[in-house]
Amino acid sequence: MRRRLRTPLLLGLLSLVAAGCAIPTQGAPVSIAPSKVPYNLLETHLPTTTTTQPKSFVAVKVFFLGATDLLQPAERYVAGTAPLTSILGALMLGPTSAEEAANITTAIPSDVAVLAATTAGNIVTVNMNSAFGEFTGTDTELAVGQIVATVAAENGNSTGVLFEIDGQRTSVPVANGSEVAGPVYVIDFLTAPS
Repeated sequence: MRRRLRTPLLLGLLSLVAAGCAIPTQGAPVSIAPSKVPYNLLETHLPTTTTTQPKSFVAVKVFFLGATDLLQPAERYVAGTAPLTSILGALMLGPTSAEEAANITTAIPSDVAVLAATTAGNIVTVNMNSAFGEFTGTDTELAVGQIVATVAAENGNSTGVLFEIDGQRTSVPVANGSEVAGPVYVIDFLTAPS
């Protein structure tokens, strides 16, 4: 008999506890005293969130070599805020396999890299790694032409380009075969290589 009495008593007690935990219902909204509102919920300034927008990409022109070693533009996509260093980096990657199938080549060896490109007025200084100074002949002239044409496509045809190797100024060949220590311009490469 004791067991029978315990069960209804236990059920009654559980009912009272459950009723005490219920959400009160009211027929109309009720104001809550400001002291009872959780911290910062009464702020008059709404919280702000910062979202990161995906980078937008823009088309740029880089220059490779066509069938007769003439400068050939190709389109590449770089981040919309990309500095000239990134554009030249796209040039250093060389032609795509589809471009190679169309006889588009590059004179720039795969181990050559652009360390920096800085602009002062209408002069751009392109700092290359040491591999840039290790190849010679017509390929150097063609590689310089590719870089200068790519810079001019971005900054304008009146832009001069100075070359450095590991931060040291260097002279470079132009299309007529002469070595130029000062800035070189895209017009220096409009004649066919000799």
